[in-house]
Amino acid sequence: MIPRRSSALRRTLAAAGVVVIAAGLAGCAGEVPMEAAPNANDPACADVTVRLPQTVAELGKRSTNAQATGAWGDPSAVELRCGIEPSGPTTDDCVNVNGVDWIIDRSQAPLFRFEAYGRSPGLEVFVDSERVSGTAVVLDLGSVAEQLPQERQCTSLVDELDEDDFSGLPDAG
Repeated sequence: MIPRRSSALRRTLAAAGVVVIAAGLAGCAGEVPMEAAPNANDPACADVTVRLPQTVAELGKRSTNAQATGAWGDPSAVELRCGIEPSGPTTDDCVNVNGVDWIIDRSQAPLFRFEAYGRSPGLEVFVDSERVSGTAVVLDLGSVAEQLPQERQCTSLVDELDEDDFSGLPDAG
């Protein structure tokens, strides 16, 4: 029988379009029921999948029933999907952790969605922050995210402006 997920994780995955199978309905005991992302068959996702670590944030890896996915914890507190449509520019926080840019979606807190920004195909990770640190998760998954080609990087407003953009503004002081 599949362990029950936290209700916050079920709600967020459902909101993200991930099919959540009720405990007891899945065919394989111990597998985490997940839905493959639309581009899960991209060869770059295979490079990610074969490099998934056995532990993430000290949680053991679990079997999943979908291509290009990963899960850790019992019940799962971390779930990964490769092959999502990459996000474009966003107002969500975007941070660089050891050379990998991550978008942080806090809209379903305490369940956080991290996306490896600017990578194609896209990679998303759902983290139940009541059970595990999102920082520890992205640190442990950064090396697999690096397998995906990077097309864009996080920028800030200051990164986008040049000296001419500040002409005509009063000096501070």
